[in-house]
Amino acid sequence: MRTYDFTPLYRSFVGFDRMANLIDAATQSASGGNSYPPYNVARLDEDSYRIELAVAGFGSDEIEIESHENVLTITGKRETTADNDDTEYLHRGIAERGFERRFQLADHVIVENAKMNNGLLVISLKRELPEALKPRKIAIHDGKLIAAKSGGKKKAA
Repeated sequence: MRTYDFTPLYRSFVGFDRMANLIDAATQSASGGNSYPPYNVARLDEDSYRIELAVAGFGSDEIEIESHENVLTITGKRETTADNDDTEYLHRGIAERGFERRFQLADHVIVENAKMNNGLLVISLKRELPEALKPRKIAIHDGKLIAAKSGGKKKAA
């Protein structure tokens, strides 16, 4: 089995330490036997991500995608055709089993869309920060600070 060192990702995932840890944990558990279906996770830019799953043989009506409380769950349900098939196979290498794959999403990451083309399911993700969490520029003024007026009333000394 291959092992990957995700240490360089920690440098590029500034503020996403949790996400890097979860990707690392996912690959650890994937080597434990649950590696179906194979997938890729790509970072397109600072706020855009893409998950690609190889789901050959599944139709779009057999796959369900659900996002709930920062967990993205992709489920494939398929009836096995071995019982209804009269073909004599010399080798069966195409998996015809159902699956469930879960991805932990960082805060404020939403699913934009999902597309399926030639057996590849592509899920686009985007991080959308609320206005209150977005960085603001603070103006720097030269000179003295101006005292705030207290409603126009002066208190007697």
